[in-house]
Amino acid sequence: MTPKLTVFGEVLWDVLPDTRLAGGATMNVAAHLQRYGLDVSFISRVGHDELGAELLEFMKGQGLSTDFVQTGETHLTGIAKANVSDSHEVTYKILHPVAWDYIQYDALAAEKVAASDYFVYGSLAARDDITRLALLRYLKDARRPVFDVNLRPPHYTREGVLELLGFARIVKMNEHELVEVAGWIGEFDGEREAMALVMDRYRLDMLVLTCGEQGAMVLTPDGQYHQHPGFVVQVADTIGSGDAFLGAFLFKTATGHPVNEALEFACAAGAYVAGKTGALPVFAETDIEAMIRKQSPAGQII
Repeated sequence: MTPKLTVFGEVLWDVLPDTRLAGGATMNVAAHLQRYGLDVSFISRVGHDELGAELLEFMKGQGLSTDFVQTGETHLTGIAKANVSDSHEVTYKILHPVAWDYIQYDALAAEKVAASDYFVYGSLAARDDITRLALLRYLKDARRPVFDVNLRPPHYTREGVLELLGFARIVKMNEHELVEVAGWIGEFDGEREAMALVMDRYRLDMLVLTCGEQGAMVLTPDGQYHQHPGFVVQVADTIGSGDAFLGAFLFKTATGHPVNEALEFACAAGAYVAGKTGALPVFAETDIEAMIRKQSPAGQII
């Protein structure tokens, strides 16, 4: 049976110096999951404007259902101005408030959430009360919540992030986010202790840590750290590489692959996207498998 996933959060336009690209971390993850042939629903909101109409058409072009993407009359479609002067660390100025700050709870969408094997959400969309309260209602019915910790100052609070952590079974974050979040919880000495601190406090099924060019690591409840050194690419930009990683990791996890295989595939997918321009370059599963065969650095349990 095809795994079912529901993704909740922002969809927007990333505005670059010479173009604009459809984006938003959660939309990117949903699009990647759809490309892998999974059963994906996406809950979000756009404005009743030209940019919103274009986003809806883009998502349909990706094969992504827009049945639960609401259209609002009072707020414009989301925009994030991307600074790509450092291709290895893109920064954003995210407009506020916009349509996805006003996602309404929907009973039919709630049925999808309850029927899904995984429910994926992030912290950015929870920056305002209306969307945050809708998210919290969905989380109460979710079978296996997956929290993509996506800290974008000033669009989060310590209390809000920790509240969302309390629902999660799987958490993905980067090194900087780990240091900040673990620091809110207690004391630690080094990366592994920080991961264990978060893992134990929230009784997670998995904690996934992305480390940029250094690959990624997964901590499982048996105390094992599964590590992969990553893949070498010529970086075009890092827009969406973390989203590609998460989509790939969930694809392999949801289809029954062991942690090491999921981690290797996810590292390759993230690297592949970093080597291309934009968050959603066209590629197939076979392209990622070819990258793995070419470089083939083995994952480790440490």
